[in-house]
Amino acid sequence: MTATRTAAQRHVPVLRPRVVELLAPACAVAAPVYVDATLGMGGHAEAMLEAVPGLTVIGIDRDPAALALAAARLGRYGDQVRLVHAVYDDLGSVLDDFGVREVDAVLFDLGVSSLQLDEPDRGFAYRVDAPLDMRMDPTTGRSAAELVATASVDELTRILREYGEERFAARVARSIVAQRENRPITTSAQLVRLLTETIPAASQRSGGHPAKRTFQALRIAVNGELEAWAAALPLAVDRLRVGGRIVILSYHSLEDRLAKTVLGTASRSTTPPGLPLELPDHAPYLRLLTRGAETADAAETAQNPRAASVRLRAAERVREGSIAR
Repeated sequence: MTATRTAAQRHVPVLRPRVVELLAPACAVAAPVYVDATLGMGGHAEAMLEAVPGLTVIGIDRDPAALALAAARLGRYGDQVRLVHAVYDDLGSVLDDFGVREVDAVLFDLGVSSLQLDEPDRGFAYRVDAPLDMRMDPTTGRSAAELVATASVDELTRILREYGEERFAARVARSIVAQRENRPITTSAQLVRLLTETIPAASQRSGGHPAKRTFQALRIAVNGELEAWAAALPLAVDRLRVGGRIVILSYHSLEDRLAKTVLGTASRSTTPPGLPLELPDHAPYLRLLTRGAETADAAETAQNPRAASVRLRAAERVREGSIAR
């Protein structure tokens, strides 16, 4: 469990050298400030502290267990590190509390963490029987068990279709509602068994584990991940100084789609076509640092299988103004 292994032993940060390569140049200033908006167990923050002398890290995470591990990992840096128990859409108020108006670098490493997947009692992993919880912050909010116990067929169908891209969303939703009338679904094994019995065998042979998409969808819904992400990204861009940089690691098409849209829109001029000069108020806010989304190479994926689905996007702030609307 948590006390037996250090964060460094438990976690390999995804694309760690590339993240540092992209963010460190923005921190070559006096008193640089880096926000790790999804601190996890502190692997990327540690890499940035090693690369940038005098760096201040503001680390945000909603998981108290992750914060405790990160605090131990980064403890040798003393007051260079400030850790906050919060969700990343609170980034603005966190910075305000520290009296920080602008920052030099921001990282979002989205999705479920290694800690949450590896702790069997958290209920994130469909291959391990555990209470059906899935809350990234187990101190607040409703669990996945509570969600499947109360949501209507229509709500469950929407969640499974939108967040899990589950082809059989309506069929699974009806099975969940029928099952809970006889017995509450409170463990991951119960839900896996239901899904195995509900999803056609041919789809299971070609589409991977039958629980993968449903577990992903329930996790996203329980934690309000996409709503928080939609609010957090414009806030983060707005708090970058001119010359500051942002890196986003996403693992789900909906997360990456939003990152692509926001960064892409902010990197394009809105000057009307045909005008001979760029209108200052219509100039781009960002300069993209990657061509499309970068992925992990075979060597990294072999070392760290959780990097297989990563999509990295990065941008640099090039002018003042607010993109948050």
